[in-house]
Amino acid sequence: MNEWIARYKEAAAYITAHAGQYSHPEIGIILGSGLSKLADDIEEPVIIPYKDIPYFKASTAAGHKGNMIIGRLGGKIVLAMQGRFHYYEGYTMQEVTFPVRVMYFLGIKILFVSNAAGGINPAYKVGDMMIITDHINFLPNPLIGPNIEELGPRFPDMTRAYDRELIALMEEQARKEGVTLHKGVYVGLTGPSFETPAEYTFFGNRGGDVVGMSTVPEVIVARHCGIRVFGMSVVTNEAHHFADDFKNDGADVIEAANRTAEVMSRLFARTIENIKL
Repeated sequence: MNEWIARYKEAAAYITAHAGQYSHPEIGIILGSGLSKLADDIEEPVIIPYKDIPYFKASTAAGHKGNMIIGRLGGKIVLAMQGRFHYYEGYTMQEVTFPVRVMYFLGIKILFVSNAAGGINPAYKVGDMMIITDHINFLPNPLIGPNIEELGPRFPDMTRAYDRELIALMEEQARKEGVTLHKGVYVGLTGPSFETPAEYTFFGNRGGDVVGMSTVPEVIVARHCGIRVFGMSVVTNEAHHFADDFKNDGADVIEAANRTAEVMSRLFARTIENIKL
């Protein structure tokens, strides 16, 4: 057996053994910086710290609590990650995407991902939410190296990385709630430094709407495994105008994400409720 397959299965077995009645989660959720509020809405939660799960790494980023939470949300059994792993933390791409492949072995078919991002589209303001319809990747591709055929094909198609049906369900729910959502392209960079004004301008001119330091590797690995993906960014800073006092600040990013977390959590829960598995 491939060494990585053995590790994925061992981690999945540990989660299954500690999940009680929720040993067969249906939907995975990855919560980004400052967006862990949704985990508070999960009913009858089983909480498993990352440090207890075999081969899981520590989440060192601010606003990432480092827990796996399993329970019910929107009438479905969900597995939510309170925080993710980032390439800028010094982890390899295999380590960054390890939880997604564990989800695959747990039987998850749908993955919701969220992140805090800088708004490079001039129409975006702090607190806005954007459905990710596509991405531009400037991170190392996590599929580099020998392909594991048990997981997926050597050259997975990324034409529709973000599921159109799930996008439509979220848009319908947002209309019912009276919430305005943007739709656009996420640019994934390594970080951890924030981008320069020239870089923001470059990515905007090349089709990007928001920019961040995560998400894309997880989406690539999920699609490689055949997992359907929905993604949403919360705009936590306006990276499209640069007054003399403009400055990116990590604490401000988390604060802005926290202010939006309640609305995003409600939309995720209602959309999940309407998914037909």
